[in-house]
Amino acid sequence: MRRREFIAGAGGAAVAWPSVAYAQQPATKIPRIGILTPAETDQTPIFEAFRQGLREHGYIEGHNIILEFRSARGDPAAFPKLVTELVNLPVDVILTDGAIASRVAKMPHNAFPLLWAAVAPIQ
Repeated sequence: MRRREFIAGAGGAAVAWPSVAYAQQPATKIPRIGILTPAETDQTPIFEAFRQGLREHGYIEGHNIILEFRSARGDPAAFPKLVTELVNLPVDVILTDGAIASRVAKMPHNAFPLLWAAVAPIQ
């Protein structure tokens, strides 16, 4: 009788195991984009166009992509601290708005992925 109980228990565990293993799978990583700008708000034409482009490619903010907006609010001296915040989150890439933001974001993190938007050539 013990042998039958063991086989039945082992068979039940084998059937249940795939669902337990599936439940323990790590969650899919959601891409995180850091946005660094001198603008007062993220409700500007350039950022709205960026969001629209993301939506056209199936990315929904807060659902399958996260946008981390950091604004210097017109104070270029704030950029180094804001870049450090974004890198420490961490973000997967930084999108910059303007030459100063791009220059500051590039300096301490040369290997960090950086996208430039609305930027004149950096000297």
